[in-house]
Amino acid sequence: MLAAIDLGSNSFHMVLARCTLGQLRIIDRLRETIRMADGLDNKGNLSTDARQRAVDCLARFGERIRGLPASNVRALATNTVRRLKSPNSFLIPAEAALGHGIEVVSGREEARLIYLGVAHAQPPKPGELRLVIDIGGGSTEFIIGRGFETVERESLQAGCIASTRRFFPNGKLSKKKWKDALTEISAEFQQFAGLYRTLGWQEAMGSSGTHKSIGEICVAMKLTKGAITAGALPQVRERLLQASRIEDINLPGLSQERRPIIAGGVLVLEAAFQALGLQKITVSKAAMREGILFDMLGRGGGNDPRDSSVMVMSQRYGIDEIQAARVEATALQLFGQVANDWGLDNDDARMLGWAARLHELGLVIAHSQYHVHGAYVLENSDIQGFSRQEQQVLAALVRTHRRNVPKSAFDALSDRLMPSAKRNAALLRLSVLLHRSHESDPPPKLELHAEGNTLSLLLSKPWIEARPLLRSDLAGDIDDMAGLGIKFRPFEI
Repeated sequence: MLAAIDLGSNSFHMVLARCTLGQLRIIDRLRETIRMADGLDNKGNLSTDARQRAVDCLARFGERIRGLPASNVRALATNTVRRLKSPNSFLIPAEAALGHGIEVVSGREEARLIYLGVAHAQPPKPGELRLVIDIGGGSTEFIIGRGFETVERESLQAGCIASTRRFFPNGKLSKKKWKDALTEISAEFQQFAGLYRTLGWQEAMGSSGTHKSIGEICVAMKLTKGAITAGALPQVRERLLQASRIEDINLPGLSQERRPIIAGGVLVLEAAFQALGLQKITVSKAAMREGILFDMLGRGGGNDPRDSSVMVMSQRYGIDEIQAARVEATALQLFGQVANDWGLDNDDARMLGWAARLHELGLVIAHSQYHVHGAYVLENSDIQGFSRQEQQVLAALVRTHRRNVPKSAFDALSDRLMPSAKRNAALLRLSVLLHRSHESDPPPKLELHAEGNTLSLLLSKPWIEARPLLRSDLAGDIDDMAGLGIKFRPFEI
């Protein structure tokens, strides 16, 4: 059984599915309105009430999935958590309540997962391009894709809650306010609207509760049979603006729960219709949570998008792939010898392998401090398939694979991730040192033993005597390893 949890800015969703012969069958769904975005201020602080609503909900979700192994659960946080000044101050109690780790994804990774969910729920016609729009609480994602792959992805800070608060902060509605807000949001869309219209699409779909609510309003007003059209949307807006205040909005088919945030949702959608020249959007029942499930299937079935992303980065930055493969092979050999003693798992092995493949990424910028350059690129890029925490771990490994280990290198990591990251960093350092001379032949049989935070490396004496530079490097690394909290002892036999 797999569980996908979406910590959205408006509501939290959890979907449980059973995987049989590669097929998913949904067996349970849970949803709670949290309105986290309502508790976020301009300085990135989250209100106590919003934080407590979120933690209480996650405790209930955690009860439902108690007993599931960590590898079968993925919980992803989106816009509101991305904007927190101190994400860990929320994530630590949230993870404790859920009983599982929570990853924060970038807007573009969120867009990829949204598209994946919609594409699996309603497979597109072969070869055709599809536009998918998802209006969340804090942001709106725009994706053009073909088949199950995205072609273009964008994420704008304009969701139904955020836009309602931004343009109608006192709850007052007017046609002038609406016109001014529409102009402002439409201007933000111009950064990608031209490219999207040039690419074109054969079908447009809307994902999320906002599209579902507006579609239901269109049906209740007898404007459409469930789709949202360029002719129906202005009529919905005019009916909405008959109210002078948000609490007085009286739209047929609108739930009480959606009333406080529907104005921002309709506003964003009308701006999208205008900027992209849309005529019709059909509503999809799928969203990011379904995309998370299918992404989990891909990761478990040998179709991990992170592998492709690492390969693309390696090629883009001109990394010496032969040297990277040598370092990776030795790193994983050492990993296998200490994994049990150090409590490292398959996810740690994958992270170590990717870091080995990318450790020389910064050389494309400059040789001096190339490990620092590489870490910066890895932490600040949008890398398909990776969460922010995964990128932070990769960046920390690359940052610490040579030279001294700064105290701040692991500051971005939570307490949950730090121990395994530091241990992987030690393994990567050793592997890089052992291959510093770029020799084609691998080192003779290596023996690495771990006892607590002590590493003992046994090397062939004749082999190491023929490599005085390596012997010097290993002796010097004793002090540098201490920066990882690890005592390193090389022995010659």
